[in-house]
Amino acid sequence: MAFETRGHLGIITLNRPKSLNALTQLMCEAILVQLEDWAVDDAVAQVLVRGAGEKGLSAGGDVVGVHRDMVEHQEVDGGPVLPDGTPAYQAHFATEDFWAAEYRMNLTIARFPKPYVAVMDGLTLGGGLGLSAHGSHRLVTEHTRAGMPETTIGFSPDVGGTHLLSRAPRKTGLHAGMLGLHLDAADAIHLGLADARIDSADIAALIDALAARGADEVVAEFTRDVEESALASADWINHAYSGGDVDIILARLDALTEDVPEAGEAAGVIRARSPLSVRVAHRAITTAGDLSLAGALLQEYTVGVHMLRSHDFREGIRAQLVDKDRSPQWRPPTLADVDDDLLDHFFTPVPHKILELPHD
Repeated sequence: MAFETRGHLGIITLNRPKSLNALTQLMCEAILVQLEDWAVDDAVAQVLVRGAGEKGLSAGGDVVGVHRDMVEHQEVDGGPVLPDGTPAYQAHFATEDFWAAEYRMNLTIARFPKPYVAVMDGLTLGGGLGLSAHGSHRLVTEHTRAGMPETTIGFSPDVGGTHLLSRAPRKTGLHAGMLGLHLDAADAIHLGLADARIDSADIAALIDALAARGADEVVAEFTRDVEESALASADWINHAYSGGDVDIILARLDALTEDVPEAGEAAGVIRARSPLSVRVAHRAITTAGDLSLAGALLQEYTVGVHMLRSHDFREGIRAQLVDKDRSPQWRPPTLADVDDDLLDHFFTPVPHKILELPHD
């Protein structure tokens, strides 16, 4: 991590380029403290966050570390209590502390009293979106690949992602969240995850300008035209994802397949994901539409506490990022096996494991 001031601009630089600027608990805590200081520092008028290296702002949290945390507890946390192998809740996971720090940081960014400019150049995934998409000025480039890819690893969107996705136009956020889509600049702007596109070659000049002038003026000066997102005209998405549950969505996607190949591709992706993760993500995004950001973060934390003790989150990271065999063995294996009782369990707060957030 690196913090500096240039003129009246505070600059946060994520400095782990070999790890795609993956976030750790210490990084989140450091950013939180620095933002609290800058919020009351009259010499700092606005803040910018960027990533070191050429790959992107941040590919998200250190999920390999999360996997290690889960594996260590697999042998000490008691026997299974659910059909999916979810164990008991006596042990404390280090990841619980990481998420608590990260979610407090997300909320602080959303409530920051000064302009907060996020440069979402390159990979901006998961926790990277939590660090950027809650800001006041969210900038994407021709290199941006943004998204909430959690269902690819047996998890569900977090870091306030359910709050953001639930407010995307029509049902595009639900589509993007359930599939874990990677989004380009136009898609990110359409979904409401970003505000404007700039050229990556202009980032250095943008920062120099922000050191001397206000964010609104500078961002307007550097904003470039962006093509319309293909999601904007995809009426099939709204039709299919307006179904009340995952089963109806899949049925509608299947019915559209002959005329809309993209619908068939979406159905195939959903069926390849963890059945538990898909159902959890659907409920989390849908219910977040009626929640504040703080409420969504509380719900995401509860889901996370349960996911840490589930089979599929551990198995998804193993298959995608540890062994890299891309052949996860999900449990339960089918959507039909994820009944309402099991789904309700993942949204039931666990005593003594409830996130504490600062008040307004």
